[in-house]
Amino acid sequence: MKRTLSRRNFLKSAGAAGATASFFPTPTITRGRLEKPTILGIGAGGKGKADLAGASNAGFDVIALADVVDTKKLTEVKDKRTKSMVAVRETYPHAKFASDYREIMSDLGDKVDAVIVSTPDHHHFHASVQAMKSGKHVYCQKPLTHGIWEARMMTNIAAETGVKTQMGNQAHANDHMRRCVELIRAGVIGKVKAVHTWTNRPIWPQGFAAPPKPVKVPEGIDWKQWIGPAPWVDYHPDIAPFAWRGWWNYGTGALGDMACHIMDLGYWAMNPEAPKTVIAEQTGATKYSPPINSKITWNFGPNQYSSKSGFSIHWYDGFIDAKFNPETWKLDKASKEYNHPDRSIMDGMDFEKFGSVIIGEHGKLFFNRSKKTSWVLKTDSALDGFQWPQKQLPRATDQDNYREWYDAIQGTVERSESHFGLAGPMTETILLGVLAQRVPGETLKWNSKKLMVEGRPELDRHIQREYSVGWDAKSLLEA
Repeated sequence: MKRTLSRRNFLKSAGAAGATASFFPTPTITRGRLEKPTILGIGAGGKGKADLAGASNAGFDVIALADVVDTKKLTEVKDKRTKSMVAVRETYPHAKFASDYREIMSDLGDKVDAVIVSTPDHHHFHASVQAMKSGKHVYCQKPLTHGIWEARMMTNIAAETGVKTQMGNQAHANDHMRRCVELIRAGVIGKVKAVHTWTNRPIWPQGFAAPPKPVKVPEGIDWKQWIGPAPWVDYHPDIAPFAWRGWWNYGTGALGDMACHIMDLGYWAMNPEAPKTVIAEQTGATKYSPPINSKITWNFGPNQYSSKSGFSIHWYDGFIDAKFNPETWKLDKASKEYNHPDRSIMDGMDFEKFGSVIIGEHGKLFFNRSKKTSWVLKTDSALDGFQWPQKQLPRATDQDNYREWYDAIQGTVERSESHFGLAGPMTETILLGVLAQRVPGETLKWNSKKLMVEGRPELDRHIQREYSVGWDAKSLLEA
């Protein structure tokens, strides 16, 4: 016999009193309170606009902006992101501006307390490392890095410098996610056997076989800086400001973009060691672009929250019948059906209402990160007598990840919960899936200590990439 329990009904149940009792570890105050921490926004349009607004509302003073689009030099403003950059310059008229974040960060020195990195993926590492090495707190958008080696370095540097860090998977700050982590760890569904996660992304073009024909770089756009440490491609609006996610050289596809959000609950709850193996099945990948749709499976060894044989994480993305159209530079979809777990896994639940399901020995927990009341338990009789745990994880002020990062910097909480110590290893795991997409159908044996795939040295160049001239990683790390 199975029972279905929604969050709403749970809060009304007899166990709710224990579940809502307050318990927080005593925070460690690591530095003095700043009157109003100053911030540099790197990648200030598009997502950067929202990040700067969130930081400003949390209490930061935006004193500097770095972006490849200089709106004061533009002769015309067309796309949505460029318009957002115009709005950012108007919102922070006194902020110092530059196209090269390396220069402005160096010039401002100690005048900047913190940095938000909202660039495309291929700039995350260089911007964040320079900031941390300079003693600045860092909020970096997801995925934390473009490559696996970069994620390991960022994790280590954050620990060495002691700065306060945060990855931009905003739902990590929501109370309902933190409560579900506590419930899973307490055994509400028994020992975990598998985690299934899914998305309809990519909604941007992937699977193209050649770059678009180059066009002239518009006035006001520093294309050389946009390319930065990555391999060169000539400018075209079908590459930036948005479609870069579908390029191996600049983005990490649907998996890299969305898994830091959707896998977050399962990964955080399990707190695993590195995966043992990974395999990808997919359609439409090319030498330029990640697949149009894919399924990834990671296998992990056992830990205190898993079954004795360990557990697996499964990922599903993309519309099943989508094809890349070179004429429109878009994905054509014949239907709206996208990859998701089969009926036996969903157990009668509508996959479109959720993004993940955690499967234990005694039940399942269905979860939607974007709806604060959307989690459902389906359990067997083992729920009878279950001791509902008290709160173990701190709750973010206003369920706001910018405010949690601000509070960590001010010393009123010990840390942001999506700090690089957690976000780094999770990013490594996700990017291992991206690596598996390079060689679909093959089971890769991962050696986490050596950062290598056993017996596959030719994949090393995707684990640690070479950078363009002027973007040397060695001097950056030794700074």
